[in-house]
Amino acid sequence: MSDERLAQLAEAAGLSQHWVDANGRAQHVAPDAQRALLEALGFPAQTPQQIAASLAVLRQQQHGASLPPLLTADQGRALRLNGHFSAHSAFQVILEDGRRIDGHLDGEGNLPALADCGYQQLHIGDRQITLAVAPPACCSVQELTGRARSWGVTAQLYGLRRPGDAGLGDTQALETLARRAGDKGADALAISPVHAMFAAKPEQYSPYSPSSRVFFNVLHASPAAILGDAAVASAVANSGLLAELQRLETLPLIDWPAVANSRQRLLRQLHDDFANSATHVLRDDFARFRTQGGDALTQHCRFEALHGHMLSNALPGDWRLWPAQYRDPRHIEVARFASTHAHEVAFHAFGQWLVARGLQRAQQAARDAGMGVGLIADLAVGADASGSQAWSRQAELLQAVSVGAPPDILNRAGQNWGISAFSPTGLQQQGFHAFIEMLQANLAHAGGIRIDHVMGLQRLWVIPEGAPADAGAYLNYPLTDLLRLLALESWRHRALVIGEDLGTVPAGLHEELARRNILGMRVLLFEQRHGHFIPAQQWPRDALATTTTHDLPSISGWLRGIDIDWRQQAGHSNAERAAHDHVERERERSALIDALADSGQLPSATRSDEACLEASIGFLGSTPSPLVLLPLEDTTGQREQPNLPGPGDIHPNWRRRQQHPVETLLDQPDAARRLARLHSTRQEAGHE
Repeated sequence: MSDERLAQLAEAAGLSQHWVDANGRAQHVAPDAQRALLEALGFPAQTPQQIAASLAVLRQQQHGASLPPLLTADQGRALRLNGHFSAHSAFQVILEDGRRIDGHLDGEGNLPALADCGYQQLHIGDRQITLAVAPPACCSVQELTGRARSWGVTAQLYGLRRPGDAGLGDTQALETLARRAGDKGADALAISPVHAMFAAKPEQYSPYSPSSRVFFNVLHASPAAILGDAAVASAVANSGLLAELQRLETLPLIDWPAVANSRQRLLRQLHDDFANSATHVLRDDFARFRTQGGDALTQHCRFEALHGHMLSNALPGDWRLWPAQYRDPRHIEVARFASTHAHEVAFHAFGQWLVARGLQRAQQAARDAGMGVGLIADLAVGADASGSQAWSRQAELLQAVSVGAPPDILNRAGQNWGISAFSPTGLQQQGFHAFIEMLQANLAHAGGIRIDHVMGLQRLWVIPEGAPADAGAYLNYPLTDLLRLLALESWRHRALVIGEDLGTVPAGLHEELARRNILGMRVLLFEQRHGHFIPAQQWPRDALATTTTHDLPSISGWLRGIDIDWRQQAGHSNAERAAHDHVERERERSALIDALADSGQLPSATRSDEACLEASIGFLGSTPSPLVLLPLEDTTGQREQPNLPGPGDIHPNWRRRQQHPVETLLDQPDAARRLARLHSTRQEAGHE
């Protein structure tokens, strides 16, 4: 079998055969791994005949007679149509506002530059094609806030606390936090993902392994904020939940399955009461929400009903193992099931309505409090292949591969995150519908979006189902198209775009993101060079600055080496490695102290952990970064981190709660002092 022809097929399918690892060493994807990946992507490659046939299919797709249903273009630049239409052909463009532009293609058959951004309809010959005309760049911090140097806080939504929250952070707590942070001068409040999980699978609660990135986790809904305290009190009494809700509120860590059970019971009682009230003042609003949600909301709610039905009847929860008629969301039997279970489908829409309205209120509270950005939503890199988004958008998501990372210094076997991602070919063939849908949903109630593992816009490490992580390869994506769509949605929503670019970044991507005004991320703990921390004034102007992330230790925890001890306790390390890491941490700690002292943020006679934490906050505030985000873990001086990446469940990932309620959290003396320092250093930096 010709490895050369196999390589041609792999390249045509978008698989990189060569890549550079975290150590800077060139790597090659073995032929057997190429075959397995091609098979998983739907291109048989076991024989020369199969390779030839798969190549023919791919080339037909890529160089076929017709254009895809959507083309992206840059505002003010001609669009190449690659010879699909004759020179000087007549065309008509219908703009979003209904205006019409009539004209002719140029002498090379290209579409002349368009001055208006938006989703426009190009009519030429017998074809109608959507044009996504994007501005040159996303909205900047300066544009949104009117300030060159802004700041905000980041919060794990589930960990917020308020009286009567039944053991889990909700949109009402978020609303309060937004007001309190805005009052202290914050321009942004970045939150953990609020993506939809599985209602019938409460044991799965990592916010980065959702069922859908288009809809929300209904457990974060605060029904009282929408329906009123009296309605909730009545439902609690009728469902006999008072004692359980009070018990959950007192637990030191979140009990996700118990919380899910109680909140689902409460939501069902509220929905029953709501459905039985023919004159409820919010019935019309709920009806409008369902209508506006359209097919996407309908399909998600049908999936939730089907998923729950399957599990309750001891059938597989994975839709790929359902009876054939239920695997296709368009099948008549799915519609028949939804009709028979209309109340259940409506219940899931009811939950989505409550959480969406709650997020809407929180964003409005943030803006009313003076925030220039407000909420920054967190977009996970993928979704569970057995979930709602993969079921309803099968043509645009990869089904037989999962996403992860190649072997690196910290993970020598690589990582398999167990989530699915978009199909590059499927996106283009379907007019990027699922990608646009996802962006619009996440920006509907936010002033910004953080894209986890933004390198996925250019390439993702994909692994065949059942294979080890090191048997994967990089799959390439249409970066230019995706960046244009991001810029367009940023413009339409007046929203900030942040790209989490920590890790192995392809050459040139940093520069391309900066050109498009997509902020990168720089974390204090990582900003070291040759054994020294990078001085504040040398930090980049095209990335936000932060002390830590949800996957890393807090500053207080890092200074004490608590994360090193946790890795050993969780089995990610051993005693010998931990001892070495503690020695290295002492060196790093000394280097950080030197950098803080050199910056003038740390008095020479002070070396306590508390002083280092506060000096670190002042240090970040003095950087030229347009935005500094301070996690609540460092605002309040906590020692523990939200998540410890790696195998096992010894560390209480995604379960920690704030000690104080949100109403007073930022007014605690230490927290208030730290925020005041950040605010003042940001103001000083902005005047330089």
